[in-house]
Amino acid sequence: MNTMKAVGVTHYLPIDQADSLLDVEIPRPSASGHDLLVQVQAISVNPVDTKIRAPKDQVEENPRILGWDVAGIVVEVGNQVTHFQVGDEVFYAGSVARAGGNSEYHLVDERIVGHKPKSLDFAAAAALPLTALTAWEAIHERLGISEDTVSNSGKTILIINAAGGVGSIATQIAHLAGLTVIGTASRPETSDWAKAHGADHVINHHDTFVPQLKKIGFSDVHYILCLNHTDQHWQHMADAIAPQGKICSIVETEQPIDLEALKNKSATFVWEFMFTRSMYETDDMSEQGIILNRIATHIDEGKLRTTETKRLRPINATQLREAHRLLEAGDMIGKLVLEDFES
Repeated sequence: MNTMKAVGVTHYLPIDQADSLLDVEIPRPSASGHDLLVQVQAISVNPVDTKIRAPKDQVEENPRILGWDVAGIVVEVGNQVTHFQVGDEVFYAGSVARAGGNSEYHLVDERIVGHKPKSLDFAAAAALPLTALTAWEAIHERLGISEDTVSNSGKTILIINAAGGVGSIATQIAHLAGLTVIGTASRPETSDWAKAHGADHVINHHDTFVPQLKKIGFSDVHYILCLNHTDQHWQHMADAIAPQGKICSIVETEQPIDLEALKNKSATFVWEFMFTRSMYETDDMSEQGIILNRIATHIDEGKLRTTETKRLRPINATQLREAHRLLEAGDMIGKLVLEDFES
């Protein structure tokens, strides 16, 4: 049986324990149906990785493979594949319902895969898929914001946690759409990063929103994208959203939220979960491949840029533990990527 290297979880432990992530050998899969077999060149980490790996009383009989940001090369295609061929360079986030991409080879449905931006190397490309898909779906689909810059003239969006992984690309996408982008940050370096990536203004998410908005000339905002602590920011968002405005969040709540706070404004609240399409294999699942190709085109045309800020090598358990540790510390700017399995 052909095997491959991977980094897996058997026991759910704190990241400072050596057994929290393990170097393992697992069977190398083969492609069939709509699947591509991708030789993994680079990966990135996201909060979903650390949340799944978080300590719990559960033991895996077979190692569980995490990782939902991949850039690599197609080495095998299933018999129903129509958009890719062997040798294609690709990038994608994959499906949380399947094994992740922290392995030398990875199976992924072609419908949620894009062609890698030609202007980026694999590591820089691996920083993008999950966050770019999340930001694009949140802005253009959940909030219903057009890509037409003329129609967005004079409209405002508040992006909470603008320097984080999703925020770093969301500020760019919102700016590209012609919105006035107000980001939140709490440190000089995160404020500078947000402004460098498309935020026209920055306020502090530790302080009340409305007085800060009024200081920069806005009584309210048309849209809010919440990328941090939905319940903690809830009342501030309800106060800041314009009548008939829309709020989208990607972060689950720890406490119940009061939807009635939006009633008088007839405001909308909507969730964005990037894995919905792949989990439920929705009829429009292929939209994710289309979005990734749009992102790649924008990257190659210089309209968007990678959000990679730190690169580790090689891909192994030691380096992934360090990546998880850095992510759990909560002060990451942009995205952390890993490249190259040891030969």
